[in-house]
Amino acid sequence: MKNMKMVDAIREALREEMHRDEDVFLIGEAIGGLQGGPFKVTMGLEEEFGKARVVETAISEAVLGGVAVGAAAYGMRPVVEIMFGTLMTLVVDEIHTQAGTLFYTSGGKINCPCVIRTCNWVRIISGPHHCGNIDAFWVNSPGIKAVTPSTPYDAKGLMKAAIRDNDPVIFMEYSPLYTKMGDVPEEDYIIPIGKADIKLEGSDVTVICYATTVGDALESAELMAKEGVSVEVLDLRTIIPYDKEAIRASVEKTGRVVIAYEGYKTGGVGSEIAAFIAEECIDSLSAPVVRVACKDIPNPSNPILIDGIAIGKREVVDAIRRVMV
Repeated sequence: MKNMKMVDAIREALREEMHRDEDVFLIGEAIGGLQGGPFKVTMGLEEEFGKARVVETAISEAVLGGVAVGAAAYGMRPVVEIMFGTLMTLVVDEIHTQAGTLFYTSGGKINCPCVIRTCNWVRIISGPHHCGNIDAFWVNSPGIKAVTPSTPYDAKGLMKAAIRDNDPVIFMEYSPLYTKMGDVPEEDYIIPIGKADIKLEGSDVTVICYATTVGDALESAELMAKEGVSVEVLDLRTIIPYDKEAIRASVEKTGRVVIAYEGYKTGGVGSEIAAFIAEECIDSLSAPVVRVACKDIPNPSNPILIDGIAIGKREVVDAIRRVMV
């Protein structure tokens, strides 16, 4: 095992997959050079693999998406970097309309094995054009898979799985997690897409979460344990296709559910999970499902307003107490 930051775990996964498969290449804006993009994920990879496999482009997300779809359709495995999650709106046509439908419109003859990496800037002051996310869009985009790790271990394993997958995969990184430390195996491994993980066993209430809210849930569980409440923390890891069996098993065990996600409450990822529980697990519930999410307004540009719309441990604890009444 090696202890490393999440940013380093993602880079290591990219490096190992580029060595393993010559069809894997990186493409993005300012991903080359010594810095390796604004978040340093691709740092040093251009020097190691050359400009033919670490390709810098002009500032055009649509170009990046178009190249990814075309290259993937012809058998290559591009890994695209879109700097910020909010800029994914500029590549929706290429991903939603083209990449996600190619297998179906070709009658199963053409796969589109591309990975689109992006960073959701959250809990930071940078305004609505750079901060926030559109995670829920991909849940409503047939043919697309979407993963979002909360630990370095998950980040490396999910990235490897995403690159090897024959479908287009959105790989969502969250800015507060880049420096998170964790143990990562030295041997090759993958984490199956669509498989959730119980980060903490519990018996009284389930907190379903992913990415940044996993840490919130674990901290909340510590506090609630002092009040005699046993919290189970279920990390989705994949938001589509999400792990229905893991959710069902946890709901049947605890009977109470809080869904915490760093996105808009209305129509968000948590809304889909809540709908699934209502349709298929309603008889197991002892209390209504409670969602913890950001308010339905654009990300503000000052710290006072950000504190007013953001979520964290406090909101998760409050939600747990509500379902335990």
